Amino acid sequence: MQKRSLKQSLINLQNELSFNRQKMRKVEAERNLINAESALGRTLFGTVEEGKQREFFCLQKNVWVWYEDGQVIRYEVRQSGVFKKVDNGSYSKISGEELEHFRDATKAYLQLIKLNLYKD
Repeated sequence: MQKRSLKQSLINLQNELSFNRQKMRKVEAERNLINAESALGRTLFGTVEEGKQREFFCLQKNVWVWYEDGQVIRYEVRQSGVFKKVDNGSYSKISGEELEHFRDATKAYLQLIKLNLYKD
């Protein structure tokens, strides 16, 4: 009975390792796509000065991230509007010109990545 138990334990362990490898590959693939999208997104706002870093990408369906010079700005699109959070601060609703700039940037981003990464 111990042989059977040991054999079953090994089979279970192999299955778990296989599942974890698949999960890790999926996470790595998602990270690679975000990096590729961000590489395109950073070009939307002109050239980046040498030694500086800029990122702009869609993290989730309704979450956008802008990173520049150590500052992280998250935009969350909700039913009630678009909300912005700077670094570890609180979310606040954006409006007016800032909202228009956000809309223009997200539209341009989506067109850019569709044209360059997700061609039919």
